[in-house]
Amino acid sequence: MAATIADVAKMAGVGVGTVSRVLNGGKSVSASTKETVEQAMHTLNYKRNSMAKRLREQKSGIIALMIPVVYHPFFAQFAEYVEHAADGYGYSILLVASQQCVRKESDMIERIKKREVDGAIFVTHFAHSPDEFTDCPLVSVDRHLAKGVPYVTSNNYEATVRSVEYLISKGCKRIGYIGSKPQVDSEVELREKAYRDTMRRHGLAECVVNDVITHGEENGLAQKFLERFGDADGVFAAGYSVANAFCAKAASAGKKIPDDVQVVAYDGVFGSWSGAPAITCVEQPVEKMANTAVELLIKKIEGADVPEKVIHESKFVQGTTTK
Repeated sequence: MAATIADVAKMAGVGVGTVSRVLNGGKSVSASTKETVEQAMHTLNYKRNSMAKRLREQKSGIIALMIPVVYHPFFAQFAEYVEHAADGYGYSILLVASQQCVRKESDMIERIKKREVDGAIFVTHFAHSPDEFTDCPLVSVDRHLAKGVPYVTSNNYEATVRSVEYLISKGCKRIGYIGSKPQVDSEVELREKAYRDTMRRHGLAECVVNDVITHGEENGLAQKFLERFGDADGVFAAGYSVANAFCAKAASAGKKIPDDVQVVAYDGVFGSWSGAPAITCVEQPVEKMANTAVELLIKKIEGADVPEKVIHESKFVQGTTTK
């Protein structure tokens, strides 16, 4: 039979209340008494009833991770790192793929308010009323959800400038931008701005296709770009899946990469997932972003102050899609 708090108290020669204060970090217990209680817990292999503790604190021990889709390499990696980081804090993850269903996100917000879930990390494509997030421990990735909701991101503007400058340095004169436009205020929008600013500084024409799409519609976006700007000799894609779709469509159109058109993408090197080419890219620090998101959320749940935003530096990785 598992040892109880009463068993620990009996062995340590103290009251149950004293053991409880040791477990909860009470400062009214002397160092010697604390040591005696901890030794008794070790001897008896006492395991704290975390469920009972959470019930007293009105916590579930669960945090939600809202992502658009599971199969996208970035979101899959991000989810894995979030689960690992949350486990380190003693939390379990409820994973929800919300693409094309804003109701799932609204339902999760209600579950947080009902304390069925302690908080959530949001990676959303949907706009919500800021009032929805009142008194909800939330952390966002890239998106600006509401005042008081912190977000984690990478250096979108600077990384995109570097990428476009790189294409120019490789001899590209007609560089296009292909992106998926977010429906909510987001740091991702800085990628298009950085592209346009850089092209204007160099006096080059802007060739942009940036539409609102859902994951799985990247092929149509790539085809639209080729139909409009088939003479482009360079492309900056705002995401890996868009870049991968463009490379496939360009090859079908008889274009050689990187001889005819060079490609740089925002997002990491995921070629091994699908046998796709190793795309020259901006590699986001996915693990760092996940760890920070979890850390901020736990602090929010505990009522601590957190910064409004945390920006992590990405790195530029040369693959086979540029010369």
